[in-house]
Amino acid sequence: MPGHAGKSIMPRYSRTGGSRKQLLARSIYLLYKKESLWTESQRAHAEILFREYPDIKKAYYLSMSFRLIYHQCKHKGTALTRLAKWYDEMDRLGFLAFSRVARSIQAHYQEIINFFEKRSTNAASESFNAKIKSFRAQFRGVKNKAFFLFRLAKIYA
Repeated sequence: MPGHAGKSIMPRYSRTGGSRKQLLARSIYLLYKKESLWTESQRAHAEILFREYPDIKKAYYLSMSFRLIYHQCKHKGTALTRLAKWYDEMDRLGFLAFSRVARSIQAHYQEIINFFEKRSTNAASESFNAKIKSFRAQFRGVKNKAFFLFRLAKIYA
């Protein structure tokens, strides 16, 4: 830069220093966590991040409110009402990424609502499928299906 004799000027975002790009990089993990689990450092970064990027703040609280539906609702009716309110709020804010989530919710509406009845998922079957794929990959495919199923039953039964 002219007049700075080789010195680089770093745009500041806080009293501790750093650029806006660094702020985003340092703040990414706090966006995955609940606010109650933030460290003091993360809390300070969040305050600055949300001040600089108000849309990120809106998106964060919208995603946290979605998570709360799953953690707090014990009945289908309550979950249905809360999902409808969340959907309305998401629609009002107009975030494209959340619109994709909303379409997915609409497509799998019954399965999602059934979760609140039994509070169970298909995670166990997905895990077992992953184990089968891993086992099959270890032996570079399956030539004898009957023997493969026999070994599978002996190992995982």
